[in-house]
Amino acid sequence: MTKRFSFEFFAPRTPQGRENLIVTRQTLNALNPDFFSVTYGAGGSTRDNTRDVVISIREAGIDVAPHLSFGSDDQQTILQLLNDYKAAGINRIVALRGDVPSGMGAQRLIYAKELVAFIRDNFDDHFHIEVAAYPEIHPDAKSYGEDINFLKQKLDAGADSAITQYFYNADAYFYFVEECERNGISKPIYPGIMPIVNYTNLARFSRNCGAEIPRWVSKQLEQYGDDLISVAQFGIEFVTQLSEKLLAGGAPGLHFYTMNQVEPTRTIWNNLKLSD
Repeated sequence: MTKRFSFEFFAPRTPQGRENLIVTRQTLNALNPDFFSVTYGAGGSTRDNTRDVVISIREAGIDVAPHLSFGSDDQQTILQLLNDYKAAGINRIVALRGDVPSGMGAQRLIYAKELVAFIRDNFDDHFHIEVAAYPEIHPDAKSYGEDINFLKQKLDAGADSAITQYFYNADAYFYFVEECERNGISKPIYPGIMPIVNYTNLARFSRNCGAEIPRWVSKQLEQYGDDLISVAQFGIEFVTQLSEKLLAGGAPGLHFYTMNQVEPTRTIWNNLKLSD
């Protein structure tokens, strides 16, 4: 099976950020990934920015998958956005539960399986739908089995494949895939790859999303302190080895979280000889 590779951006909030992203997009597109994806802020807080970035990428002739969640939006708003994407020639969606922004009070979260079903009901098979998967288990999940069942429900509702939260333990991914298969999941699960650039930020984000950084990796990174060059060099070597192990072990491809930067994603890509 041909491996699939994709890059993820977040929607910039400033004119300078949008200009920087254009340069990043053009540079990474030279690597010929299968598509880019663009995130969607909590409750759709970057909805308009995401839409503008996504359509500009598509107008450049590049396949792109906007992230989407109901958040605080009603069905008509989401339906109009999907129609805009379809009219722009976009045929991929990353469907997520999403989060309600802080300060908006208690609202019922609309689960990703409901969004997947909504897209299928209104657009049939026009969109290739991705959903999220969590090899180290979603922070809100009550159990390992429950989280796998949630993934199965999303895929059974009509999603085509899944992209994982990032992780740094290949065995966690392989075990997760085995358990998914044991529970009747046969659709592809693509590993999410997060390059290591700033250990402090990564550690904080990882605590919030439930992604485990192996203790030996944490200790190695901690010793570098503010030496970001050494952090980046170690991170490139470690994430390259992780990616090699995943691909050799049968992963169907990789999804890189670029953080809107060319490096170190491009260096890891070249280390893996993915353009050869």
